[in-house]
Amino acid sequence: MSTPDAPLDFAYESRPARVVFRPGAAVSATPDAVARLGLRRLLVVCGSRGEATARAVADALGDSCAGLHAGARMHVPVEVADRAVEVVRAAGADGCVAVGGGSAIGLGKAIALRTGLPLIAVPSTYSGSEMTPVWGLTEDGAKRTGRDPVVQPRSVVYDPELTLSLPVPLSVTSGVNALAHAAEALYAPDVSPLVSLMAEEGVRAMAGALPAVAAAPDDLGARGRALYGAWLCGSCLGATTMGLHHKLCHVLGGTFGLPHAQTHTVVLPYALAYNAPAAPRAIAALERALGTDDVPRFLRDLAGRLGAPRSLAELGLTEADLAVAAVQVAGQPPPNPREVTEDGVFGLLKAALQGATP
Repeated sequence: MSTPDAPLDFAYESRPARVVFRPGAAVSATPDAVARLGLRRLLVVCGSRGEATARAVADALGDSCAGLHAGARMHVPVEVADRAVEVVRAAGADGCVAVGGGSAIGLGKAIALRTGLPLIAVPSTYSGSEMTPVWGLTEDGAKRTGRDPVVQPRSVVYDPELTLSLPVPLSVTSGVNALAHAAEALYAPDVSPLVSLMAEEGVRAMAGALPAVAAAPDDLGARGRALYGAWLCGSCLGATTMGLHHKLCHVLGGTFGLPHAQTHTVVLPYALAYNAPAAPRAIAALERALGTDDVPRFLRDLAGRLGAPRSLAELGLTEADLAVAAVQVAGQPPPNPREVTEDGVFGLLKAALQGATP
């Protein structure tokens, strides 16, 4: 990647976390992560789909496990978070291990936010949430997000074997979700040279790995490369401010109940097309990473070729929902390289609803 022409002027905050990355690490390395943090009673949290994996982690913790709570749900409804906090307090836990995708790690973060307990993350998808201090809660049809260092996992255990059972369609959308973190970091107001390097490498790794994962889902090497890409992309999200793309996805998920990773996958090409005129340096970095001169179309075609949805209509959104979403997004506009207007958001969403060429 070329160095910036302008004088360097940036801030970069490194967050304390220990990362272990190897096949089999979920069972072999999580007890060590617990011991290093001096913890003695851990509540393991997960969703219903990942309960078997979480049980294996809980068993590996032995006497250090204070119980398993399989109550995680997408977008972390506030009542789900309330119940998990009750469980962790009743168990007398001094820490939490979240095993699974973004929903499980999101629930672990909600527990950390409410209790201050340290969190260990064992991700089984490519969501990247484990590398960020970002939390989210959904209440009364609206998703709130924020940043707090207390929710940043103190230790992250990456085990590519956990992703072998991730179905190909979810692997693809989860991977594009990760890609979105890196893509938006490239034009964030607080981007730095280090983040730009991580973002470009993360996009390159993920875009190269996903076709291999789709072709051979049991290829541990391809799974590992995708998880490596997710780590880099998540680190970019943790170090920068979210823009229009993430705001759109949070509104569509929190207000209309659209599935998280699939929504990211559909929206990303349109958000990038919207921002491209105002973010030439970011688009140039994505062109290098992807080997294309049309980033939005490349990403839309990649997702479609690998079987992912390509329109918001496929996810259940209707034309009547567009105006409501546009008002919500433009009413509280995020930092973004191009001005966020109600008309602009409506046009973006209409194209994404139909799955038109971005």
